Amino acid sequence: MENEAAFFKVLADSTRLRLAVLLSIQGETCVCSLAEALDAPEYKISRHLGIMRSAGVVEARREGTWIHYKLSNARNRLEKCLQECFRDCLAYHATVKADMKRLSKATCKND
Repeated sequence: MENEAAFFKVLADSTRLRLAVLLSIQGETCVCSLAEALDAPEYKISRHLGIMRSAGVVEARREGTWIHYKLSNARNRLEKCLQECFRDCLAYHATVKADMKRLSKATCKND
């Protein structure tokens, strides 16, 4: 149960949960676009993504000066179910809808 508790602890922060939901819907996305989507400074989003990466929740890929993040492949059934829930349940949350609207208008076009 320690691994599961650690996974939930990472997602217990609302910014990290929002990032996980966006990545589950959008797929691989650049940090600059995620920052615009959450209307937050890029350094703050990078810090949260770093925590998620250390926990194995996301993976990063560098392309020039841009870093793109995506959700990691689910390591177990619980993670798979949660990733599906992010897409199927939380996609309709008002906050996520607003995030997705800002993401669609993001000026970082390297995605």
